[in-house]
Amino acid sequence: MTTRKLPFDYKWVVAVIFVLGLFMEIMDTTIVNVAIPTLQRTFNATGAGIEWVVIGYLLSIAVWIPSSGWIGDRIGTKRTFLFALLMFTTSSMLCGQAHSIGELIAFRILQGVGGGMLTPVGTAMLYRAFPPEERARASTVLVIPTVIAPALGPIIGGLLIDHLSWRWIFYVNVPMGIFGLIFGALFLRESKEPTAGRFDISGFVLAATGLAGMLYALSQGPEKGWGSGEVLVTGLIGIALTIAMVTVELRVDQPMLTLRLYRDRMFRNSNMINTLSYASFAAFLFLLPQFLQSLLGYSALQSGLTTFPQAVGVILASQFVGKLYHTVGPRRLVAAGLLGVSLSNIPFMFVTLGVSQMTIRELMFLRGLSMAFAFVPLQAATYANIAKQDTGRASAIFSTQRQASAAIGVAILATLFHSRLIHLANDASPTPEITLQAFHFAFAGSIVISLLGAVFAALFIRDIDAKPTMHPRPKKNAVPATSAH
Repeated sequence: MTTRKLPFDYKWVVAVIFVLGLFMEIMDTTIVNVAIPTLQRTFNATGAGIEWVVIGYLLSIAVWIPSSGWIGDRIGTKRTFLFALLMFTTSSMLCGQAHSIGELIAFRILQGVGGGMLTPVGTAMLYRAFPPEERARASTVLVIPTVIAPALGPIIGGLLIDHLSWRWIFYVNVPMGIFGLIFGALFLRESKEPTAGRFDISGFVLAATGLAGMLYALSQGPEKGWGSGEVLVTGLIGIALTIAMVTVELRVDQPMLTLRLYRDRMFRNSNMINTLSYASFAAFLFLLPQFLQSLLGYSALQSGLTTFPQAVGVILASQFVGKLYHTVGPRRLVAAGLLGVSLSNIPFMFVTLGVSQMTIRELMFLRGLSMAFAFVPLQAATYANIAKQDTGRASAIFSTQRQASAAIGVAILATLFHSRLIHLANDASPTPEITLQAFHFAFAGSIVISLLGAVFAALFIRDIDAKPTMHPRPKKNAVPATSAH
C-alpha cells in the first residue's frame, strides 16, 4: 500500500501510532490486574491458576522483547509494528470471548507476542523520526502513555467491570487497535537496516529464557518466599542463562542484543539510572493501590481516581522540562527530579488510617511534577550518541532493562511489606495498625530507590555526553549568520 501524504510532519505520524500502541499495552496490564478477583470468581479458578493470566503474559513479553530490535531492523519497522499491533488486537478479542481459564491463559500468552514488540519497535521508530536536537520533544511524547495508561487502567477497568462485563476489559483494545492498524498502514513509512545480519538463534534462546526465568522468580519470590525451591531454581537458572547470554553476545558479530552499545557512557549511565527511577515508579504504583484498596477500603475506581493526579503532574511538568532540557541539561534535571520524588514519598511513611483522599491526591500530583524532571531528560539523553542503524537494538536493550527494573522494584517493595508484616504480626492475624506499619516500611524502600537514582544521576551523568540532543531548535524565519571575513 502506498504511503499517503499528510499536511504535517511525518514525525507526528510516528508519535501518534507509538502513543496508541504503548498506551494499549500498558493500560491492558493495569486493567487486567484490577479484574483478577472477578476472573477468579467467574472461572472458579484457584490462586495458582488465575495468576497465570498475568504470569503467562509477562513471560511471553520476556521472550519477544530482546528479539524485537533485530526483527524490526530485518523485516522493517512498519511491518513489525503493524504485525505486533494486529497480534495484540486479535488476541485481545480472543481473550474477551474466552470460556475457560485455560483459553484465557493461552490467549494472554499470544497477546504477549504483540505486547513484547510494540514498545521497542515503536521507540526505535520514534527516535529515528525525531532528529537528536528534538529528542526532548520526543520524550514528552513518550511520557504520555507511560504515566497516563497506568493511571487510567484502574479507572476504566473499574467502570467496565461494574457496569458492563469483565470481557470488555479486553474488548476495549479492539477499536483502538483497528484505528492504529488503518492509520499505520496508510501513513507509516517502511524502514529497514542493511546491517541487521543473520538471526542470532543462540542469543535469542539465552536472552528469552534467561529473562523469563528471572522475571518469574521476581514475581513469585515475595509471596512464595525467596528460599522456596521453585523460586530459587528458576531464579538461578535465569541468572546463569543471562550470564551465558552476555558471554555469547559479546563474541558474536551480529548479536541479538548489541551489548557493545554499553560502551557509550551516556547510554550506559542513563540505563543504570533509569533502572532505579523506573523501579521506584513501577513499585510505588504497585504498592499504593493495594494500600488504598486492601487497607482503606477504596474501590478500584476510587483508587484510580485518587492516583490519577500523578499523571496530570507529569504531563503538565513535561512540557516545561522539555524546554529546560536544552539549557539546563540532563544531569541537574534528573538529579533534582528524583530528589523531588524521594521528598514527595516521605509523607507516605506517616499517613494514618484516616488520611483523606485529597491529601493523597496532592501528594501524587507533587510526585508527578517531580517525575517529569527525571523521565523526560533520561529518555532524551539515553540515545544521544546511538547511531541511526543501532536505534532498534538500543531500544530492545532499553525495553528489556525497563521490564526487568519494574519487576525488581515490585519484588523489593513486596518483600519489604510481607517480611515486615510477618515480623510485626508474630504468627497472629495482622491488625489494620500492623498492616499500616508494614506499608510504611515498604514506602520507605521506595524512597531509598529513588534517592539512589538521584545520587547516581549527580555522580555519573555528564551533560557533555548528551550534547547532540541539547542543540536548541532553530527559530522560524531566523536569519542565518554570515561569516566574518
